[in-house]
Amino acid sequence: MRPSKVALVRCSTYDEREVLSAVSSGIELLGGIDTFAAADEQILLKPNVLAGDPPERCVSTHPAILKAVGQLFLERVSSVSYGDSPGHGDPQPNLAAAGLTAVAQELDLELADFGQGQQGGKGFLIANGVLSTDGIVSLSKLKTHMVTRMTGAVKNLYGCIPGQTKRRYHYTHPNAFDFSQLLVDLNLALKPKVRLHIMDGIMAMEGNGPRNGDPVAMGVLLFSTDPVALDTVMCDLIELDPMRMTTNGPGGQRGLGTYRMDEIEIVGDSPAAARPGSFNVKRGTIRDLSSQGLLARIDNLIARRPVLDRGKCDRCGQCVESCPVQPKALDWHGGNQQEPPRYIYSRCIRCYCCQEICPVGAISVKRTFLRL
Repeated sequence: MRPSKVALVRCSTYDEREVLSAVSSGIELLGGIDTFAAADEQILLKPNVLAGDPPERCVSTHPAILKAVGQLFLERVSSVSYGDSPGHGDPQPNLAAAGLTAVAQELDLELADFGQGQQGGKGFLIANGVLSTDGIVSLSKLKTHMVTRMTGAVKNLYGCIPGQTKRRYHYTHPNAFDFSQLLVDLNLALKPKVRLHIMDGIMAMEGNGPRNGDPVAMGVLLFSTDPVALDTVMCDLIELDPMRMTTNGPGGQRGLGTYRMDEIEIVGDSPAAARPGSFNVKRGTIRDLSSQGLLARIDNLIARRPVLDRGKCDRCGQCVESCPVQPKALDWHGGNQQEPPRYIYSRCIRCYCCQEICPVGAISVKRTFLRL
């Protein structure tokens, strides 16, 4: 079996010329632009846009990455589109606030429809803009994530599901293991369309990701046709056991890609130069909370849980809206929206949608005193 190839290219800043050179080098290391698109095809660029935060917060794929990839594919194909379905709100204002719309307009990229969708492979509701394109280039962001440990190439395709349907899938797949199986299912359904995965790790995010963590300079771009291998190399760079990232195991077992470093060929620059030395990420095992009865109640008492800092909360209500369970695990007490919302942990499924979407970093994931 031929090893999966991951190209690693050092890039120290988001200077447009430097990024263009680095992206061009990474694509060449994997065979060149002609490998990934024919001249008569339409290509969709799918960045990671969790929310409309400015580029310096490192929440979304940086606009310089979208611009470089867009420029290179426009030299090969006649039509390039872009888009994503954010965690909250409509795509257009979030894309604009993240700095991506300005770049897209400069290149005359078409805005793909990520607001509506239709049934696609494996029964998923897939955005119209994804279904109508010939090929996808996924532009993920190197960030921490409270459910899957890290969000990378496999997780990035979750944004191909439009609007609030993503919340329903969180509810029906309530723990990290079920959710990761769903992500693998989605990647397998979209695999015929996905041509290339590119990860923006020039500035990464550690700590309380994927929205309120701390930016950290890593100075690296990763490229691969194998999303599991790319995520595995990402884990290797931050010295995280690849099996602690819950999409890697099922992704490898079900034929999406490989998580074995001895089955991955790294080309380009040396990984040693891209390692940050320290990286704040949860490194322990993830406990399966799908048990029932007394054990489930005990688990609910001692498991990691989202915690609201009432002093930081601005009462915007995005966390309440994002909670997928009914009745909600996080809600206004007595309907009073002048006070911060409160948790009812017996209802909480630990999807961490509230923590993920909070715009002010008022929610973090913590362990109780019963488990260190």
